[in-house]
Amino acid sequence: MAAATSKRCLRRYPTARWALGAFVCALLLPMVSEAQTLRLIDGDEVHEVDVEQLRQHSTSRFQLFDPYQGETVEMQGMPFADFLVRQFGRVPPTLRFTAWDGYEVTLGGWGNPNWYLVTSENGQPLSLRSRGPVRLVERDYGNRDVTALREFNDWIWMIRSIEAVDKL
Repeated sequence: MAAATSKRCLRRYPTARWALGAFVCALLLPMVSEAQTLRLIDGDEVHEVDVEQLRQHSTSRFQLFDPYQGETVEMQGMPFADFLVRQFGRVPPTLRFTAWDGYEVTLGGWGNPNWYLVTSENGQPLSLRSRGPVRLVERDYGNRDVTALREFNDWIWMIRSIEAVDKL
């Protein structure tokens, strides 16, 4: 009943339709603009890196079969260990990741040169819709079965922040 009344009101009053659209845009715009930075946390130090700057430093291009998309895609990014050394001065033993959708995970073993911080796919910058603005993938996934998606649950998408955790 309330939905029908709302529809009638929006049809009858174009200004109400415009106001509703403006309200929805105002709610969503901060999320889009915030998704242009990656927050890095090391103890009490917190700083944000502009995702566009990350894209400019992403000089490694490679093709990879993405098991989640079921196709080969061209990715552009940088070795994750190099990124960590540049940002934290070291490769922390453990990292806590927080994604834009609220997912959180703490994992270690990031010194492996196989991990890449990806910023673009098929020539397009990653967005929240394409599991960005940055994500972690492995260039070589060894003997894992690409049809068993559970074997790729350490690929991290939509990364919002990375926190160095030296002790658990």
